[in-house]
Amino acid sequence: MRAIDEIVPARADTPTLQVERVRRDFPILQRPMNGRPLVYLDSAASAQKPQAVLDEMTRFMREDYANIHRGVYALSQRSTALYDAAREKVARFIHAADPREIVFVRNATEGINLVASSYGRQFLEEGDEVLLTQMEHHANIVPWQLLRQDKGISLRVAPITDEGELDMEAFERMLTDRVKLVSVVHVSNSLGTVNPVKEIVSRAHGRGIPVLIDGSQAVQHMPVDVRDLDADFYVFTGHKVYGPTGIGVVFAKLRHLEAMPPYQGGGLMILSVTFERTELAPPPQKFEAGTPNIVGAVGLGAAIDYVSSLGLADIHAHESALLAYGTELLREIPGLRLIGTAREKASILAFVMDGMSPQAIGAALGRSGVAVRVGHHCTQPLMDRLGIPGTTRASIGLYNTREDIEALAISLRRL
Repeated sequence: MRAIDEIVPARADTPTLQVERVRRDFPILQRPMNGRPLVYLDSAASAQKPQAVLDEMTRFMREDYANIHRGVYALSQRSTALYDAAREKVARFIHAADPREIVFVRNATEGINLVASSYGRQFLEEGDEVLLTQMEHHANIVPWQLLRQDKGISLRVAPITDEGELDMEAFERMLTDRVKLVSVVHVSNSLGTVNPVKEIVSRAHGRGIPVLIDGSQAVQHMPVDVRDLDADFYVFTGHKVYGPTGIGVVFAKLRHLEAMPPYQGGGLMILSVTFERTELAPPPQKFEAGTPNIVGAVGLGAAIDYVSSLGLADIHAHESALLAYGTELLREIPGLRLIGTAREKASILAFVMDGMSPQAIGAALGRSGVAVRVGHHCTQPLMDRLGIPGTTRASIGLYNTREDIEALAISLRRL
């Protein structure tokens, strides 16, 4: 058996991200797991939180917390300003033209449900088609199935290759006059495939078809510019970009938000209410009924500040180097087969091993202090397409190191 440094020698052109300094920002990485140093390779499920995010959320609750957009006293006005500032940070982070194009929701799942329930019910009719791909997360399948039950729309599914790439020729053929919306993942959570979303949007817009992009596995790994993509809708979730759970984002072009009916009704999303009629607030308030996750929004803003301070280009270079390193190491392991070998990939090392279930592999790795995900990863149709019940998935974050990847490979060799 060859030593790891014989398989892939150390690179001279290492990225500029100072990962050892970064790791000190994450308190949980200092604690052991099962008596061993924690090797956290499950950031695609949920990323760990830097001290800066924890501190800002605690400080906000201790010093500035009050309900927002209602009080005229100083504390409420301060809380409102911080909540609104978080929206502005998100807009700058993804290069939205206007903070009013940013709607806060609980997570990306709720974001897609919002678009399906509001835009879909308003503008899609019986017989219209929504075009998806075979690599979609359940969150980008089930809401459209629910809309199909209510409105009689049809779902079309663009195929992928055995390597996990979208078949763009088939996708183009499926863009018929019946398609009224395309909804596609930016980066596959199960394969790591980076879809050519700018090209997808261009081809769809050439036929007058709006596009929703699920960016839950993208914004933390690479720069995203929704204006450059020309996306109609772009959703992502806070807890995967090193922020708290319970907060997510829907970007939508302002003209869409102005034309869409509200997703929920209640306080804050109104200008006036009588028992006879309600006058709605303008976007984005129209889609944020009730007291929102104020603390979560502030935490997301802090997470965006943190990621932006490191530089997404440097994060992308660092993670890409680790992905290449891990790909070579895992390919050397007898009986292991990588799942998802697209030419453009990000962050994901998914695999199966002869004679072992993903659950058994994950449990064994966990005993060695290596935290990974196992199962179908909420992409059961994708697993059916690949002819497997599930995979073991190691996913890379900005705090991972070559030593983390080596620990994974060594543990797998032992198996």
